[in-house]
Amino acid sequence: MTKRPARINSAVPVTDVNEERERLAAAAARVPGADWQRWGPYLSERQWGTVREDYSPKGDAWDYFPYEHSVARAYRWGEDGLLGWTDRQCRLCFSVALWNERDAHLKERLFGLTNGEGNHGEDVKEAYFYLESTPTHSFARALYKYPQAAFPYQRLREESRRRSRNEPEFELEDTGAFADGRYFDVEAAYAKAGPEDICIQITITNRGAERARLHVLPTLWFRNTWIWGCRHDGCERKPSLRAAAKARPGVVEAEHESLGRFFWEAAPDPVTGVAPELLFCDNETNAQKLFGPGASNASAYPKDAIHAAVVDGRRDAVNPARRGTKVAAHHVLDLAAGESRILSVRLCAADAPSANEAAGKVFAARAAESAAFHATLPGLRGATPEAAAVARQAYAGLLWSKQFYHYVVEDWIRGDAEQPAPPPGRDQVRNGDWKHLFARDILSMPDKWEYPWFAAWDTAFHMLPMARVDPAFAKDQLNLLLREWYMHPNGQMPAYEFNFSDVNPPVHAWACWRVYKLSGERGGRDREFLARVFKKLLINFTWWVNRKDPSGRHLFAGGFLGLDNIGVFDRSKPLPTGGHLEQADGTAWMAFYCGTMLAMALELAETEPGYEDIASKFFEHFIMIADAMNTVGGTGLWHEEDGFYYDQLLDGQGRARPMRVRSMVGLIPLFAVEFIDEARLDALPGFAKRTRWFMKNRSDLSAQITYMAESAKCAGRHMLAIPSRERLVRLLRYVFDEAEFLSPHGVRSLSRRHAEAPFVLEAGGERHEVRYVPGDSDTWLFGGNSNWRGPVWLPLNYLLIESLERYHHFYGDDFKVEVPTGSGVWMTLGEAAAELSRRVSSLFLPDAEGRRPALGAERPAWATGDADRDLVLFHEFFHGDDGRGLGASHQTGWTALVTELLR
Repeated sequence: MTKRPARINSAVPVTDVNEERERLAAAAARVPGADWQRWGPYLSERQWGTVREDYSPKGDAWDYFPYEHSVARAYRWGEDGLLGWTDRQCRLCFSVALWNERDAHLKERLFGLTNGEGNHGEDVKEAYFYLESTPTHSFARALYKYPQAAFPYQRLREESRRRSRNEPEFELEDTGAFADGRYFDVEAAYAKAGPEDICIQITITNRGAERARLHVLPTLWFRNTWIWGCRHDGCERKPSLRAAAKARPGVVEAEHESLGRFFWEAAPDPVTGVAPELLFCDNETNAQKLFGPGASNASAYPKDAIHAAVVDGRRDAVNPARRGTKVAAHHVLDLAAGESRILSVRLCAADAPSANEAAGKVFAARAAESAAFHATLPGLRGATPEAAAVARQAYAGLLWSKQFYHYVVEDWIRGDAEQPAPPPGRDQVRNGDWKHLFARDILSMPDKWEYPWFAAWDTAFHMLPMARVDPAFAKDQLNLLLREWYMHPNGQMPAYEFNFSDVNPPVHAWACWRVYKLSGERGGRDREFLARVFKKLLINFTWWVNRKDPSGRHLFAGGFLGLDNIGVFDRSKPLPTGGHLEQADGTAWMAFYCGTMLAMALELAETEPGYEDIASKFFEHFIMIADAMNTVGGTGLWHEEDGFYYDQLLDGQGRARPMRVRSMVGLIPLFAVEFIDEARLDALPGFAKRTRWFMKNRSDLSAQITYMAESAKCAGRHMLAIPSRERLVRLLRYVFDEAEFLSPHGVRSLSRRHAEAPFVLEAGGERHEVRYVPGDSDTWLFGGNSNWRGPVWLPLNYLLIESLERYHHFYGDDFKVEVPTGSGVWMTLGEAAAELSRRVSSLFLPDAEGRRPALGAERPAWATGDADRDLVLFHEFFHGDDGRGLGASHQTGWTALVTELLR
């Protein structure tokens, strides 16, 4: 039986009524016949090289299932494809395959380097862009650029292996693959005529100066569940694809036990009138090809048979009976320079009209509805054309990065009944303590190629912009990760696929609270959602307190906390010095968590008085953590001479040593800021009585923290924050100093002063150094290609901007900071937040010369025409000096936060 979360009350707030919002409301209410989100871009962009597909003895996921195997080897837990589409349980999949008559195999999926092949870790080596999507995916477009010369697979690998960590990554455009426009633009557009009726247009454009041939193969297949004896897919019988009657040459009938019956039609070439040839095979492993002639194949026509027929010219490789579980419609296009051709496909649950009939009207209507919907969104309403183009693509990437994610840990560890058992000791490889985890859902991915698996703290940030377009999905996602088949029985949330037991920053409560407030105007918000998540967050909060405060002093050590490479040591492992670390970020994150839980409890107490006691608990706990951070041992984690918060190393005798690294670790204490109004105290007498008693009897706590200070701007408002006003002033001098944290494009993760003055510690017989590195990491230390030693990261910049706005809301216009420090320009904290938003947004916007910092100083090689001028990539992080995009190139999960800043 499939486990699914209970549907939360998730009415869509309608401020601008249009067709797409009406579809969203119908889907959220589960109106019969209105399941507009059953189909979407839920197909992964990389299934090979993932933990789910790894059955190796030592957990070598990249090597166990390499890219080369993906052509001929059936997947166990999912599927992948190019510009693809599938249903929400990934039963029937569609994508585009290509061949330029020069490659050694069909281009069926994106290529990239594994963690061991790239000089900065794993990295996709393709040019592709998400252009548009509505939240129901009633209209969606994406673009892929395919070289006309042979794809340089081997050169990309060899040059990347040759380069050192100190050299930039070798990208596809560096090979000359796009020189003189010698490539094809391949745009896949989807428009739904109904919830079960999908019109597809594949537009091919020859961008080169000479005529060129291209094989285009729209492909349909069933995910292989039958070979594994899967128990969770509602399908005991093998599904089937078969050609329809000869009078309908491009039509295929699809039958699936739980999905039902569908018809798929690939229309003739609109110019030549030639119908595509249908090529059938089975989505089964070609074991003989991969493992030698001694292996046996489950089908005479395995997964790579279409490749063999087209690329190798072996027409007998495909099933002459024209049936199977995978089919491709083979078009051969001969395009003049600059010529475009549109190929039409249709997938529908009924025997609908032909793929071409009425499709034009469907596309026109859905495109207009998409435009009307997007015009209402933050970052687009009233925006300049340049900003609107950025926001539209950011939302598109966010929506295209929804993916079917299937991982049942118990089955993965035990193995399938009809397959060879996994190696002994498999539960010791990874995730052995997560046998309860049962994932079979549509999840928001950080990046569908580089991170085709959920990461809990990424998801939290994704859901803010997601709540602008689809609040129901945002709430369901946040609630889902707290459900009993995700959250550990001990209260820990799963971190990410490679290690569910790792520790991410506790930002989930903050995301739930923000999404709740976005769900409607005050008085009309989704309190059922808030109550559901709050009760489960209580369990998670208790896990944090019990596991991550080893001394019981309200000072926390949570491990690396998502900030790879930022510390002196790997903070997830035993320290080479012995002793333990008290973390400024871990402690501040817990104060942040406390403050958010306090705000949620006070909100719920308005209608349920029982929450008043819980609010009092979080009120007092916040103050205890803030006090410990500022005063334990004298000054806590605050360094009075430097005016900064640092991690603190305690040796075996309890002696403390500050790790004087000026990094984002010391700025996270700024995030923990909450308000309490007198009006709320008056409305909650139980909470008010306890709070006023605490204020009277623990007045000693107000010395170095902002403890129920009264606002000069808003009468009757009190604030809780970690730093006192004087300490806030000192911290902000560093934040806005261009020689320290402030870059042209946001706040750096490490102070620039460490370029000239690196922090050095001799310990364990080794030299440990932290030095400012504005770009990709120059070391393999604890983090792969992640780097928090200089670059700009959007999520923490966003939290800092939000905190500055909140401080301004309390202190008002009388509190000003110099931006940049030493410039003589003084701004209110609200103006400083706006300036920081402007700097971060400038990463994606064209400058006076038309260059976008995130895309580098030179016009990208794939940008050969005016149509490419607005194309943007949304990277994982950005160079601390020049703003170049680095890391994963399609991280329109947390990088989609730019839509909030463009407002």
